[in-house]
Amino acid sequence: MIAKDSMLKKGLPKETQSLCPECKKVVAARIFESEGKVLMEKTCPEHGKVTDVYWSNVGLYTKAEKFAYDGIGVSNALIQNARTCPDNCGLCNLHLSHTGLANLDLTNRCNMRCPICFANANQAGYVYEPSYEEVVKMLETLRAEKPVPCTAVQFSGGEPTVYPRLFDVIKKAKELKFAQVQMATNGIKLAEDPEFARKCAEAGLNTIYLQFDGITDDIYMKTRARPMVEIKKKAIENVRNLKEHRPSIVLVPTLVKGFNDHQIGDIIRFAIENRDVVRAVNFQPVAFTGRIDQQEREEGRYTIPDLVRDVESQTGYAKEEDWYPVPVVVPISTYASALLGHDKVTFTSHPHCGMATYWFVKDDKTVVPLTQFVDVEGMFKELYDLSKKTADATFPKLSLLKARKILKDHMDESKMPEGLTTSQFLNVLTNVFSNNTKEGLAKFSWSMMLISSMHFQDDYNYDIERVKRCVIHYVIPDGRIIPFCAYNGGPTYRTEVEKKFSVPLAEWRKTKGDEYT
Repeated sequence: MIAKDSMLKKGLPKETQSLCPECKKVVAARIFESEGKVLMEKTCPEHGKVTDVYWSNVGLYTKAEKFAYDGIGVSNALIQNARTCPDNCGLCNLHLSHTGLANLDLTNRCNMRCPICFANANQAGYVYEPSYEEVVKMLETLRAEKPVPCTAVQFSGGEPTVYPRLFDVIKKAKELKFAQVQMATNGIKLAEDPEFARKCAEAGLNTIYLQFDGITDDIYMKTRARPMVEIKKKAIENVRNLKEHRPSIVLVPTLVKGFNDHQIGDIIRFAIENRDVVRAVNFQPVAFTGRIDQQEREEGRYTIPDLVRDVESQTGYAKEEDWYPVPVVVPISTYASALLGHDKVTFTSHPHCGMATYWFVKDDKTVVPLTQFVDVEGMFKELYDLSKKTADATFPKLSLLKARKILKDHMDESKMPEGLTTSQFLNVLTNVFSNNTKEGLAKFSWSMMLISSMHFQDDYNYDIERVKRCVIHYVIPDGRIIPFCAYNGGPTYRTEVEKKFSVPLAEWRKTKGDEYT
């Protein structure tokens, strides 16, 4: 099967491996409970002891780890003889997941000068901007992954909208059969030029990840040094006005404790108001960079359980029990793989990488979490067991009736959103299992909203077991595929990669001008 029961130890305390924030060497770490929180403690022989909050709620931590699965990795990994992680990424033979979503940085140039950013070309002193041919090669590398080709790519940066051949690379990604082509953007070009939004859509863009740190300009003045609220609204409006091939929008707030966490509820309400184009909010608690002392970390550390608490207190839409970790959906993929006879993308990430809650939104903006009428744990346990039997069956499609019964047995129609029946909902899920995802969802007319969070690691809370299971990867020009948290933290492959494939800023300006540098 494409996934199996995880080798991760459950319960606390437990041992893992981490990194020294100073020298980046691998050190032993202990994860344990203290006063209702989960802490990580590690000691470097040279630089001493470091303690940090891993998760701020031990109950949610324990709930999440129940849904741990390990994938089968990549059979054609570039690095075949790795012995330690994360010092030889590529992917390697130690990695336990395939690529669920690939990030492909098109440039480090940007059309903003944010005071908090040190990654743009002007600050870095060089321009990293792969050629069209290099981008195509990277896309082909992703599609060549075995046993599961990557099906989702996100063009990022810098600011990808300043890349001169953006429409061409979007179109090429669709030609290469990427089911999901995404773009992470600040929204400026979408707001300034409706024609730009139309061209992105016509090229095949599926999803726009819109940076969205708040609903008032005082937030943006501190982080971006300019008002941005109206720009965000205009970008959304220009996407809304597209008549055909309209991409969906995901709002992406970076959360900083004591800075913008008081606007979580307002951001969610804004998303619901614009749910005809906004389909999700993906909150990202800030990861620390540079040298941060323990007091600063304690004051600024914001973890996934903090978000769960604040969503409930600021909206009342969802409670703690409505949230589940990313790999809870693994049984859907394992069953679909067994049913269809070929492996499907399976999100076997570490259970503490992210959590989500899925909502149905009525016209009057009443919110009904999926978990209010579906026994998620019971349903997915039985579906996972059915996956194992179906994988060995002579006629796997005969199991569809059993799958449908499992789904029905774990639903309570009396608690469903008004106008939704068990039969209708089952038809949607059956279409998903049968690989008719688009058709199934097209018939599903209720508004749905995904509220999710991914907490990317920094050097203080770095857990190598998370890195080994990462499903969000970067692809780079030399053919390597590197887990997100290894690329941006720890050994910091980003700096090495960008310098290796970059042009000095002065040289770039001589030949191509100084636009967005």
